[in-house]
Amino acid sequence: MTSPAPRHAIVLFAHGSRDPLWHKPMEAVAARIRSQSADVEVACAYLELSQPDLPHTVAQLTGAGVDSITIVPMFLGVGRHAREDLPELVTQLRASHPAVHFHLQKAVGEDDRLVQMLASIALDPTEA
Repeated sequence: MTSPAPRHAIVLFAHGSRDPLWHKPMEAVAARIRSQSADVEVACAYLELSQPDLPHTVAQLTGAGVDSITIVPMFLGVGRHAREDLPELVTQLRASHPAVHFHLQKAVGEDDRLVQMLASIALDPTEA
């Protein structure tokens, strides 16, 4: 009998806000991922001011059988949250879920593709 294939998930991790409209872009990215890759679970998690937080999201995913999680920090700038708070959270998650493989990506603001897209948007004279 073969063991089941690993189940992978992506967690979009952001700061959070009390304003519910702030979440819309994050949810739009999650929806786009779902439409492009039906075999990957995707969830959003927040550091503060919003729910769910990262430990809760990871617990839900692992409870559903996910054993590999990529965390994507949705930060343009790499401040204390991305440099210190998030790596500490991931260390705690690895200790709490030793059977799960965690991959922490760089903040999206460090990706040259996003920087180029933002520059293109800024240079585009059309309005949305």
